Amino acid sequence: MTDANASAERPALPDHLSIDPRSPHHVAAVFEHDIGIRFNGKERFDVEEYCVSEGWIKVPAGKTVDRKGRPLLIKLKGTVQAFYR
Repeated sequence: MTDANASAERPALPDHLSIDPRSPHHVAAVFEHDIGIRFNGKERFDVEEYCVSEGWIKVPAGKTVDRKGRPLLIKLKGTVQAFYR
């Protein structure tokens, strides 16, 4: 399979995406492919949610979890680029 065929099968990356399936910003078709997030010029591997137009990402705040066992997230602002690997 060539790169042109692979990119034609991939859905467009949304402006706002979350890995949490309960979120209204979760798009399951996007997660069938390997995606990457570049934040302020460096690739990040711990991004839980992002918004390109507003320029922010949400990442876990260490090992801290809420009472339901989900990680607490902090919002970092900067330049966000989403891409397929």
